[in-house]
Parts: sequence; C-alpha cells; structure tokens
Amino acid sequence: MNQTIILREFCDEDVPLFKKWLYLTHIAEWYHDPLDWIDEVEKRNSDYIWLHHFIVDVDGKPIGFCQYYEYCNSGEDWHGNAEIEGTYSIDYMIGDTSYLKKGHGKAIIKQLIEMIKSCENAKRIIVQPEPENKPSCNTLLSCGFYFDETNGIYIMNL
Repeated sequence: MNQTIILREFCDEDVPLFKKWLYLTHIAEWYHDPLDWIDEVEKRNSDYIWLHHFIVDVDGKPIGFCQYYEYCNSGEDWHGNAEIEGTYSIDYMIGDTSYLKKGHGKAIIKQLIEMIKSCENAKRIIVQPEPENKPSCNTLLSCGFYFDETNGIYIMNL
C-alpha cells in the first residue's frame, strides 16, 4: 500500500459526507444512533471539545473518519475494572467501500496510537468494538492490542 494516509482535522465541510457514511449498511451496523454521532461532530468546538475528530484522507480523497478522546471525559462506563487515569479510547470507520480490506484500518489505528502517545498523561488505550465486528477486532490485535477477557475490551498499554 503506497498511498499517503493523512488524518486531518474534521471541518464543517466534512459533515455532509460523514452523515452519508453513517447511513451506509457497513457503517450503520456498528455506529448506532447516527444522530448522536452527527450532534457530536456538529458540536465538536463546544460540548464535545474534548474529542479529537479527524477525516481520513488517502492521496487527498476523504475515505473515512476517526477520533480519539481521554476516556475520563466521556462519561462512559464500559471499561470494567480497567484503570481510568491516563486511559484514552478511539473510534474509526472507513466510509468509502472501495477502501475496505486493504490495510487502511490498521494504518488509521497506528496513527491514532501515535497521536495518543504524544499526550502527556497517556498510559493506555481501550477499545470496545462489538464482538461480531471481527474485522475491527482482528485489526486491533494486529496493531498490538490484547483482548482483556475479564472486561471484554481491547487494551494497549503505552
């Protein structure tokens, strides 16, 4: 894969494409409640300023979306007994179906890991894809995450 993959900051012009992706079958299966996701990106500079949203560009073409965030800011509680301090989480999707199954997911995750590693307090990343989402689960494992069976989450210690 000799393509340049860049995670660029999400901007207002990206909202229509993001909305379109959320309703595609291969995305809607895992990204439930599209209106919540849309609200999040539309309020990314206010209510959701603690989230870091990106559009994935391949050779200048937008093909997907990703984000990372400090878990303690999310109000989520799916971490089980995993330590919260210094914990981050990620979300990612490839919206353009012609870019699926070509290693782009792994490249996205690796870039998100590097971004999180640059955060002063980062100690670990946790992710909880649905167990049926085998491509995502396998991609996380190939990026160095391990599955914590007790908590039902994928973890990477930094």
